Amino acid sequence: MIRTSAMGLAIGLLLIGNANAQSDLVKRGDYLVNTIMTCGNCHSPKGPNGDIPGKHFSGGLSWDEPPFKVTAPNITQDKETGIGKWSDADIKKLLRTGVRPDGVPIATVMPTGFYGILTDRDLGAIVAYLRTIKPIKNKVPDPIYKMPQVRQVFPGAEKPLPVSAMKDKVNHGFYLATIGHCMECHTPMDKGRRLFKTRLGAGGFEFPGPWGVSVSRNITSSKTKGIGGWTDAEIKRAITAGVDKDGNHLKPPMGFGYYAHMTDADLDDVIAWVRTLPAQE
Repeated sequence: MIRTSAMGLAIGLLLIGNANAQSDLVKRGDYLVNTIMTCGNCHSPKGPNGDIPGKHFSGGLSWDEPPFKVTAPNITQDKETGIGKWSDADIKKLLRTGVRPDGVPIATVMPTGFYGILTDRDLGAIVAYLRTIKPIKNKVPDPIYKMPQVRQVFPGAEKPLPVSAMKDKVNHGFYLATIGHCMECHTPMDKGRRLFKTRLGAGGFEFPGPWGVSVSRNITSSKTKGIGGWTDAEIKRAITAGVDKDGNHLKPPMGFGYYAHMTDADLDDVIAWVRTLPAQE
């Protein structure tokens, strides 16, 4: 009788432990998806005042460019119009490789070339959180690919970063800025390829949208063209409040509404890495 009771207690503790671990994964995924990765910035439909309430992650921004005409898909758990039928492995494969379950590469506007750096735990956390998003039925237009999609991998994002490496502030900042695909917007392109090796962080990329046309800023250490003359507090205000050194308000798609919910420690690490970007004039 005592042995049976002990076994029952052990099973109960194991189940509680598993539930707590799953809860921690969901919390971590929630943090990543809704802060640094800014997934809702593209995947949530927008109104005049931002995301449409109650429609989060049900499909969002559209692009009609030479390589493709696509709309950010529904990533809720709806089985007909979302990803409710996808397996965990399907979701992880797409994030790591940019390939859908049906074997079709997705449009390169989805920054999967930055996600190879994700640790296995963070990748699992993202999936765990996505599973909690309520199903919303919303069919977005099917993508039209006008030419083959050639995925570009961000240097340093080829494989998961060892957890041990993230004890260093700059390494951790690089990890966060990479999964946040900051350099997707802040690096110019030439002939369909971002100039990561020669113009990293130089800005100048144009983003038309409901906000008009915004141009990504030079965020290198240049003191005349970049943010080398800014204080850490001024950089943090720009990231989280959308206000630059001179008090000017930044425009979307800069995701300051998402970054405002990052921890101070994570923001400090991102800034520590940004400080290492060579000056681009």
